[in-house]
Formats: sequence, structure tokens, C-alpha cells
Amino acid sequence: MDKGKRLTGPERDKLAGELKTAYESGASIRALAQGTGRSYGFVHSILTEAGTTLRGRGGATRTPLPH
Repeated sequence: MDKGKRLTGPERDKLAGELKTAYESGASIRALAQGTGRSYGFVHSILTEAGTTLRGRGGATRTPLPH
């Protein structure tokens, strides 16, 4: 894929489908961005356009300490 090349029409739809499938299989947006040579924002936008339900941000969650 040519980095920075504008994607429209069928090419964009094809990429959106591939990214959606990969994301729903567990790949992170950052990993997809790195793998495609695109930015995080571009991949996020494509996933949103494709109707993907995005996961919440991971990491540790705070639980109340017992008193």
C-alpha cells in the first residue's frame, strides 16, 4: 500500500473491510496503523466509517480500596 495515497471508492471499501475484520479479531488500532503504514487517526476513521464497534481503552482499572 502506498503510504499517504488517497483511498477512494472500492479500494477504500476493501481496506475498511480488511481492517474491520482484523480489529474484530483482536488487533489493536495501533498495530493496524503500523501494519498499513497509515496513521492511528486514519485507521480509527476507517473503522468508524465501516460501522465497527470500537473497544474501550485497556489498562488497569481502579477498584475501591477496602476500608
